[in-house]
Amino acid sequence: MERRSFLKMSAALSAAATVSGCNSSSKDVEEVAPSTPATEETINWSACLVNCGSNCPIKVFSKDGVITRIETDHETDDVYGVNHQARACLRGRSLRQRNYAVDRLRTPMKRVGTRGDAQFVAISWEQAYSEIGAKLKSIKETYGPEAIYMHYGTGAYYGFASNTATWGRLLNLNGGAVHYHWDYSWAQVYAACMATYGDQWASIGGSSLSEIANSDLFVGFGFNPNEIRMSGSGEGYDFINSLAQNTKDIKVYMVEPRYTDSMRGNENKWLAVRPGTDAALVEAVIYQMINSGWVDQNAKSFLDTYVVGYDRASLEKAKAAVTLSSDSFIASHAAYINPDDNYHDYIMGQGIYAAQGARTPTWAAAICGIPEATIIQLADDIMAAESPYISAGAGISRHANGDQATRAVYTLAIMTGKIGRSGVNSGAMPTSYSFSVASMPTLEDLSEVKVSIPVFTWSDAIVRGKDFTGRTDCVRYKTSGSNELSDNNDAALGTNFKAVINCAGNALINQHAQSNHTAEILKDESLCELIVVCDCWMTPSAKFADYLLPDTTWLESDDYANDSYAAGQMAYATFMSTSLEPLGDSKSMYDICAGIAASWGKEADFTEGKTGQEWCEELYAQTKANNPDVDMPSTYAEAQQTGVFRKYMPSSVIALKSFVDAPDSNPLPTVSGKIEIYSLSLARKAATWEITAGDKITPLPQYVVTWDGYEDDATKAAYPFQLCGYHTKGRVHSSYHNVAWLREAVEDALWMNPLDATANGFTDGESVYVYNDRGTIQVNLKVTPRVTPGVVSLGQGAWYKPSPDGKVGPSGHVVDIGGCINTLTKFHPTPITKGNPQHTNRVQIVKA
Repeated sequence: MERRSFLKMSAALSAAATVSGCNSSSKDVEEVAPSTPATEETINWSACLVNCGSNCPIKVFSKDGVITRIETDHETDDVYGVNHQARACLRGRSLRQRNYAVDRLRTPMKRVGTRGDAQFVAISWEQAYSEIGAKLKSIKETYGPEAIYMHYGTGAYYGFASNTATWGRLLNLNGGAVHYHWDYSWAQVYAACMATYGDQWASIGGSSLSEIANSDLFVGFGFNPNEIRMSGSGEGYDFINSLAQNTKDIKVYMVEPRYTDSMRGNENKWLAVRPGTDAALVEAVIYQMINSGWVDQNAKSFLDTYVVGYDRASLEKAKAAVTLSSDSFIASHAAYINPDDNYHDYIMGQGIYAAQGARTPTWAAAICGIPEATIIQLADDIMAAESPYISAGAGISRHANGDQATRAVYTLAIMTGKIGRSGVNSGAMPTSYSFSVASMPTLEDLSEVKVSIPVFTWSDAIVRGKDFTGRTDCVRYKTSGSNELSDNNDAALGTNFKAVINCAGNALINQHAQSNHTAEILKDESLCELIVVCDCWMTPSAKFADYLLPDTTWLESDDYANDSYAAGQMAYATFMSTSLEPLGDSKSMYDICAGIAASWGKEADFTEGKTGQEWCEELYAQTKANNPDVDMPSTYAEAQQTGVFRKYMPSSVIALKSFVDAPDSNPLPTVSGKIEIYSLSLARKAATWEITAGDKITPLPQYVVTWDGYEDDATKAAYPFQLCGYHTKGRVHSSYHNVAWLREAVEDALWMNPLDATANGFTDGESVYVYNDRGTIQVNLKVTPRVTPGVVSLGQGAWYKPSPDGKVGPSGHVVDIGGCINTLTKFHPTPITKGNPQHTNRVQIVKA
């Protein structure tokens, strides 16, 4: 058989089979190829648009409308920092397999069975538009637009035809919908940054990774770019190049429960910390800095000038200043400032903290698992460093005390007194450069909805959204922005969610918490009346749809995308084209939304008389005008031929330099205008919010004993292992899980230390049940010294799949044979942002 014929047949068969409700007639096979076959391969530029933070450009080679191969960027001579290549990783290189995956959705479908059972029948687009449009209007008229929720989805949220642009625009034509604030990955990072530096986006405004070349010490907490941001132009590439360019004999500490690929010998020391105890480690280091007299001699003047909360005097001064504010909301914080509650006394065990005792290395070592001598050595190295680069990755924030751990790392950077200097970081994640691209307006002015909810609380809002307020569930007014300088206490949702729109996302079930419990909520049609899923594949979330709408893939689209949020020193944009016909009857989200708008008689309002191509041309012109420093052609079509445009960070960023150079002219957007170790906004929240029993909000960053944590005595006996997730190279969150190549290349297994394996009679490669009172998963075991004793680690994102034969596990639940870690995680929104604590788990393990 000729290669061309084989590719046509395999693409057609793999796309046509397995999905319930899909038409597998010969007509579907014929639709794979255009009527006029090509004689040569056609080359088109596209991009890998999943949420790793890089959006790598790729080349798509095709014949007769079928992909033959994928290549990545190799257009330059690849000189780092001048014109280096944005090479895609193994995920982007597997896009042909993903495009033709056997579970590809090809026709609109309607549910006929129980939600979650994936029983659907094919329907026409006209029926889908009409019924979805009518139901959305009915829910809006009956309950208000606040009863409609546009869910978090990062599987295709870039470019002109993104989920946020197209569906956001459509829903605003119906009076709007509730959107979320924050995200699953960084909610507690934002809380930490708003409390310390004022604005949530300062969390990714740290010093450029290139500043590592000017540092003599690097300390990374949960810092793992070489597995998370591993493209040829991502933060992982910047990290290793900056280390290579360093001439100061830099010493590298990595603090992580798992030995990651970001280490690989780059580190001088791996501090194998117990999950959720980073703050205890930091507090002991800071104790050494204070107790030795180093802070008084080297950092006190910095703290007195730029920082609120180190000692009693700074809080007395802040209280007097805030009291005099002409802004009544700012002035209201004075009532909640307690000068006795200062950081010096907390660390040293003095004043109101005398009964607690000092946060010494001896105290911390018993908690975090790092030897006392190593803690002292880390403190000595930080004190000796001229230019310490300290950074908290997002992983430490996804714990029950994640905001506290992140604030602790920020405080460690602050206590050096060196923020604002070359080679020094604020503790935040690094700044990346970005290529600005224009986007389609979402008609936000038409929305009647005034509030948003924390993204992690949406399932709870289905059950009790009518009770959500700012004081109880962190509802925020949309106008409040990215800081804490407006009062959200009285914001209220006012209704339960009755409709959920889930587009290009798998957080409806797979990436959310406590999957078995969430499934029960979604199955109850008396709670949520409508679930619409728009996607390309039959994900676990898609199985819970009432209506399934097949989207086109990026490889089948004319579109554009920039570099995303973590591409590092080089910015780029890709202008995408295609020679592929969409498989089956799939349509772009723009065309789908235009069809629903037409059912309301509002197609012209949605499209403004433009096709998708015409929108791209208009937005390209705006993008070109916004980037006068880049030589871009006059038309979108010409840009599609060139494919990739790139530019480089003009100068390295040093975090908070403008504030340190001129604090009065450049105040921070905190309540005090300064760096806040003692958060004035959190002091007010602690006093005015209704907090769940057992949770805690503190103005100071503090190590907190939490449920399911290392010191949680209530769960230790039944569930002796701490389970911590991580980002695996084989997926981006849950994207790409259905690619067989990647399942072979990157093993999905539970990592266990050899000491634990020997003690419990486990061997490498055997199948085990991992369980707690929330569920049971079945996975293979990987015995390796790369994980801390007492801790097991599992890559997140595997697809939730209850055993089809109803096999029940030790927890009493049907076994999840897909191995989804969120089957085991607890739905317990964190105290401040009501965010994601999904790395905090305790489990038991037995042989399957």
